[in-house]
Formats: sequence, structure tokens, C-alpha cells
Amino acid sequence: MRILIVNTLYPPEIIGGAEVSVSLLAQALSRNHHQVSVVSLHDAQNTAVSDLKGVRVYRLQLDNDYWPFGQDRKPSRLQRLKWHLRDTWNRKAAKRFAEILDIEKPDVVHTNNLTGFSVALWSEAKRRNIRIVHTLRDYSLLCKRSTLFKNGATCERRCTSCAAMTASSRLASRMVDAVTSNSQYVLDRHQRLGYFSKVPDRVIFNIADTSALAAAAPPSDEDDLTFGFIGRIEAEKGIDVVLKATELLPDTGWQLKIAGRGLESDVREFKARHPSDRVKWLGFSRSQDFYAGIDVCLISSVWPEPLPRTLIEGISAGRATICSTAGGIPEISGFSNLIGMYQPSDHRELAGLMLKGIDEAARWKKSLPPRPDFAEKFTPETITREYLEMYSTDS
Repeated sequence: MRILIVNTLYPPEIIGGAEVSVSLLAQALSRNHHQVSVVSLHDAQNTAVSDLKGVRVYRLQLDNDYWPFGQDRKPSRLQRLKWHLRDTWNRKAAKRFAEILDIEKPDVVHTNNLTGFSVALWSEAKRRNIRIVHTLRDYSLLCKRSTLFKNGATCERRCTSCAAMTASSRLASRMVDAVTSNSQYVLDRHQRLGYFSKVPDRVIFNIADTSALAAAAPPSDEDDLTFGFIGRIEAEKGIDVVLKATELLPDTGWQLKIAGRGLESDVREFKARHPSDRVKWLGFSRSQDFYAGIDVCLISSVWPEPLPRTLIEGISAGRATICSTAGGIPEISGFSNLIGMYQPSDHRELAGLMLKGIDEAARWKKSLPPRPDFAEKFTPETITREYLEMYSTDS
């Protein structure tokens, strides 16, 4: 089968959960003897073509006013408005994509995050009678911030500007032949608003290569219970909630390790607001090293995160977890050695669960291997089989 995958970014561009998941899927499909190509964007004024681990990768220029990814400075509100308006239906991006469709002649187009491309790409595939499968990995079709999160809270109702600027996405979703999501929560949020009406749907998890994390030995030279946070240092990930919770803990019996990066100004502010000798800021840390150095993984997102890769990794590494109830987190939290769950942003409830962990430290320091039925859900074999079923015109 000839498969053309689209995602806004692709490694080695900025690597987040979506980029990792899309690249692992593309490589797995290629190993399964399918002809796979990927279309993504890069910060250059040309088209670059390369082969990466058996996958042909097209990197196109961004047809908009500025490159918005990985920047330390936020453009003005007017600049952002102009950027998002163009991103509602980007004809130039669609034209560039059409040229690749005519070169690759795929049997199926599998779109993922389309920020910077826009849903106009679907019209070019539809015009050529190519099957379209779309995977929901965030909320960019509903919300121009892609998070459904504003002013410290999940958006239960969309603001007028987001509803207006995403109206074309809702209408265009009718062109899609099948839709998948990495969590039921994300799928439900879209369908309740009329997206992908009467389109076949399915929840398909992301491939997670956690072999390097399996059976990681817990810290053995620490009497304290070691909590761990790994991820981008920003409010949406709940780092502020975690730090507030630590202020309610006793002076002994615990420590917190924070791994990840964020805007320098944000990191400085968090450190200044919550000074503590028991909090260690690690900066960037390899996953294997991080999980080997903690006892309890804090999955603390306050935005409705679809399905955090950190939770999959924490379970695979055998770590106990404390999880917020945001987004798709509850869909797999039960597979973990779970101390408990708390409402997003409730730092007091989180502190209570951390205290429970400290009081029963011997119990939560034990490393428990994941259940076999958990690991099976994320293997390349399982995920590629499920996607190939959705690629089929019989699905």
C-alpha cells in the first residue's frame, strides 16, 4: 500500500508527543513493506526531500507570516490573528501538497496535526478520490490554541473567536473517510460539536517503544520517597500545581525531581515562587535516567491532554503514579500502580495523595512490571494493524 502521512512537524524538527508518534508509525509501516512518505513543514523557503529510516520525507516551506514553533517570544495579538485567519484555509499550502500527491499517487492520505497546512489539504486528496484518514492528536480543529485551555481552566465552551475561525474545519471534516484518536475523550469533544459526523471512528493508541524503560530499578540509596515530574515546564502541564502541593508537605521524607525545559523566564518565575531545598531542577533529562531516579511519577496536566506519553512511560518503567483526571489520562491510569487521582488544579488534593505516598513509602518504592495486556496496546504490530484496517476501503 502507498501511504502518505501528513503532520505539521517531523523529526528532527521540534520533537513532541505528536512528532514522536507519527515518526514511529511511519517507520513501522515501512518495515511492514508499505511505501510510506511523509509531508511536514520546516523553517526554510524551499522544499527539501530526504530518506529517513525507510521513509521519504518532504519538508515544505510554511506559507504564512512567521514560523510559530519553538519560539521564545510571542508575536503580537494582531500578528497571531492574521496567522490564524490564513490557517483556516491555506490555498498555497494546498497547492504545494497537491504537487506531492501527483508525485506519490498514494492509496491513502493519513493526516495528523494540520496547523500550518490547514484542512484545505483534504480538498486536494478528495479531488483525486484518495481515501482520507485523520488522527486527532490535539484540539487544533476546535481551538486555535490547540489546547481547549485558557486562563488556567479547560474551555467547557468555545469562545466566539475560536468557533468562528474553526467553522471551516467542522465543514471540511465531512470530507474525511475515517477518523481516529489516541483517546476517547478527544474524539468525544469533536463529535459533540458536529465534527466528523457519520464518519467511521476508532480509538488507536500511539506506538510506545518503552523497551529501554522496562524493569528499571527504583532508587535504592534514598530514604526519601522521590516524586518526579517530566515534561515541558509550563502552567498547562500542572507544574505550578505540583509546586504548590509541595508547600503543604512535611519537611522530611520526600524530594521532588523536575525534568524538562520551558521558557527561561517561566522557569525562573517558578523557582522564585516556590523555593525549596527538596526540589531538584534537572533540566533536560533522558527518560531512562529520569525514571531510574524516581519512585512516583506525577502526571499533573491541567489542560485536557489527550494521552500523555509520560504516563505510558511511567507505567512501563514500573513506577507508581499520581494522576490528574484531565483529558484522556483516566483511560489508562488504571494500568498503573496508582496511588490516586485528583481534580486538575486542586493542589490540596494532590498534596493529600503525596502525603499518602510518603506515609506508605515502602509500598510505593516497589517497581512493578506493567501488565502484559497493557504493553500489547502500544506495540508497533498492534498499532499498524489497527491503522491498516482504517486505511482499508472496507472499514
